[in-house]
Amino acid sequence: MEDQAQQLRELVRNRAVSGPSPLKKTRIITVASGKGGVGKTNLSVNLAIAYAKLGKRVIVMDADLGLANVNIMLNIIPKHNLYHVIRRQKTMREILLDTDYGIQILAGASGFSKIANLTDEERHNFINELYTLSSADIIIIDTSAGVSNNVLSFIAAADDAIIITTPEPTAITDAYGIIKIIATEVENINFSLKLVVNRVKSVADGRKVAERIINISGQFLNIKVEYLGCIYEDATVSTSVLRQKPFIVADPKSKAAVSVQHLVSKIEKTDFSDEPGIARLIKKLFGNE
Repeated sequence: MEDQAQQLRELVRNRAVSGPSPLKKTRIITVASGKGGVGKTNLSVNLAIAYAKLGKRVIVMDADLGLANVNIMLNIIPKHNLYHVIRRQKTMREILLDTDYGIQILAGASGFSKIANLTDEERHNFINELYTLSSADIIIIDTSAGVSNNVLSFIAAADDAIIITTPEPTAITDAYGIIKIIATEVENINFSLKLVVNRVKSVADGRKVAERIINISGQFLNIKVEYLGCIYEDATVSTSVLRQKPFIVADPKSKAAVSVQHLVSKIEKTDFSDEPGIARLIKKLFGNE
């Protein structure tokens, strides 16, 4: 195992030096939640479109293992997905799908959960393919709900890890739960951990929920969580899901759409990591630090 880890470190180091072009600082944003049904995928997709409206090249990677649904939200039926990349049947560029909204997506599949058990050849190929995404300005990773080793890896790989919750007591409890696991399981936390409260009736409601989670996290876990903002309860959201059209496109002036645009504005005030995003993503995903 240690020999394989050393080989992987050497591969990443050599690739970073001898790659076809210098790596740019791609921002990695991971969106996670303690439970399902709180709006994680909706946030990922609409956040991506908000960035695209600013002229950014954005890729959404669907890392929801077994329940991939980014493509469903966009009314796209992919012929290929990340599993085909691992199997070397397709390249990352070949499965990258354009959308009508100025963003690109990488469709996920249950086979992606096998990333930790790849052969040396599969690892080599997958790493090389990840580097082909380095031309993107932003990569948003939509993880599965709850906590698994894969989810933690994607969180640790991020420049910004966004935990989304709602004011419901169960959602608040689960949001704290995932923050607790991050605090205890992720070593050398060098990403920004942010909290978004979805489906609020007022700004005050969102802040009240956030302060509760942030204060408890700081007191009992000694981990800093930043309140990124809230998203208003909005009938436009459920309507857009049924229409398979993102709400930021269906009604750009809706409360939910404006909320997401404010989130982007707040994220952009933070600094990028000193390490290029793709290199950082690879190191975290494959555990070679």
